Amino acid sequence: MEHAGGVPLLSTRIQNLHLPRRKPGLRAQVTIFFLLTGLVVSMSLSIITYAVARNYLISQRQKTAQSQAFTNAALVQTRVRDLQDRGLSQVRAIDSVTTERDGFALLVLVDGATVTRFSNRPPLEATLPKDLLTRVGSGGLSGTQQFSLQSPSTRFASLDGQPYLAVGVTVPGISASYYEAFPLSGVQRTLRVIASSLIIASAVTTAAAAGLGLWNSRRLMRPLSRVAGAAGELAAGALDVRLEREDDPDLDRLADSFNAMADAVQTRIQREARFASDVSHELRSPITALSAAVDMLDARRDEFQGRTGQALDVVVTQVRRFDRMVLDLLELARLDAGATEVNLEPLVPEGTIRRIAQRYGYADVPIVTGPGANDPVGLDKLRLERIVGNLLDNAKHHADGPERITVDRIDGDIHIAVEDAGPGVTEEEKLRIFERFARGTAARHRVGTGLGLALVAEHAAALGGRAWVEDRQGGGARFVVAVPAGAPK
Repeated sequence: MEHAGGVPLLSTRIQNLHLPRRKPGLRAQVTIFFLLTGLVVSMSLSIITYAVARNYLISQRQKTAQSQAFTNAALVQTRVRDLQDRGLSQVRAIDSVTTERDGFALLVLVDGATVTRFSNRPPLEATLPKDLLTRVGSGGLSGTQQFSLQSPSTRFASLDGQPYLAVGVTVPGISASYYEAFPLSGVQRTLRVIASSLIIASAVTTAAAAGLGLWNSRRLMRPLSRVAGAAGELAAGALDVRLEREDDPDLDRLADSFNAMADAVQTRIQREARFASDVSHELRSPITALSAAVDMLDARRDEFQGRTGQALDVVVTQVRRFDRMVLDLLELARLDAGATEVNLEPLVPEGTIRRIAQRYGYADVPIVTGPGANDPVGLDKLRLERIVGNLLDNAKHHADGPERITVDRIDGDIHIAVEDAGPGVTEEEKLRIFERFARGTAARHRVGTGLGLALVAEHAAALGGRAWVEDRQGGGARFVVAVPAGAPK
């Protein structure tokens, strides 16, 4: 049982132990730092403030308690002597003492070997600290000690556990010691109020620190967000995007570095585009001459037999392919240079696409339209023709021809799809099939320049749309282009 089920479970747990934890972002780190700093500072100040306040309140309470205890001890001394002179019971001496509410007093008289105790609340006298009784009773002048009351009587059960301050005073002249217990409940209530206030203040301070940290993190991230946005625009093809300098030496260095990088990228891309354009233009003349010569030879195909005829077929095919590639490269060079404009004109998508299909020799391909596909919209006719024509040629060269064309209007966009029944496109190839010179696995040994779908994507982007490929239901591929439906002019 353990071998069958325990080992995989243990392996899974071990793998989970090594899972990488996602590190919080810079904004979160700054916010957390401010929050923890505010928490530590506020808690430290609160603890110090509470300790100082507690020591001060207890010290003041101790002073007032000692003063009152000494006053009451003097009163007891006078009262005991008066009672002794009159021959009355000395228990009345303690009755004359006025203690605080919930407080109590104890008078210990020593007459030789006789020790007599008098208390205004007899059940509570046993709760006085024995250390204080011993220290003051053995000759100490005075002493204080805090203790918690443990009442032996149900009458004073409400006082159980309450903090008290006991003061002991030696009463000279009558061989006695006087003890008085003062409740510290008032001090405790004050300390609780202070503690609650400090906790609330700490929470508010921590929240304020977190808010300050969030504000600072946003302020800190704002330049980085601008850099990220500019980098995204640069990656999308906006080569002229630049960052403005600010009144900050560090940020100015970042802006200068980014702008220098953007200048280098723009210069390199423009140089490569010029080179491709120049090469394409230089090749156009010899290719035109070659095409004319090949067409002339192809017209006299019957005069060439055997291997000569086969060689002529290869030359004709490759020269025409080369000619098509040069034309495509010139078109891409113009698109890269932004030399082509978008000219919107009122068109009916279904009718326009049908005429394009007929012009390219695909009149028999069925066209399926959805709602709104026959309403006039603003489209660029030349770009639409290049998009649809390249999609149809792609289906012909790589999937034995298109199966059907669909035209729909979805959320304000015109969706044009060319479906085929070919081998389809793998998930890996879908990611790069619209790149230049990208060729699918099934198309590596077929005729084509590898630029047709790149032109489709470039023209779609120029119109503010996009192109993608998806699986066709029942097998094959479905190449889709979505472009905004402009208002007809």
